[in-house]
Amino acid sequence: MILAIGPDDADAYKRYWESENLPFRGLPDPRHKVADLYGQEWNLFKLGRVPALLLIDKKGQVRYQHYSDWMSDIPENTLVLAILQKMNTE
Repeated sequence: MILAIGPDDADAYKRYWESENLPFRGLPDPRHKVADLYGQEWNLFKLGRVPALLLIDKKGQVRYQHYSDWMSDIPENTLVLAILQKMNTE
């Protein structure tokens, strides 16, 4: 399952998901409880939350984590898909 977590409230998330017709789930995290739990950085000089990508297996273990240094620092899709493929075959 893909779950996108963001700082918006439930109403904003719902409007965005409906307007964009996204094929995965979104979790509003306006109090940053989930972001803090997984160590997502907050930096005033980087305009707030810096992107983080975590791949978590069915047992709840973090199998991959990427904490960005800036807003456009995002792993390549091929890398993420290869890790997901490996996780699915184990």
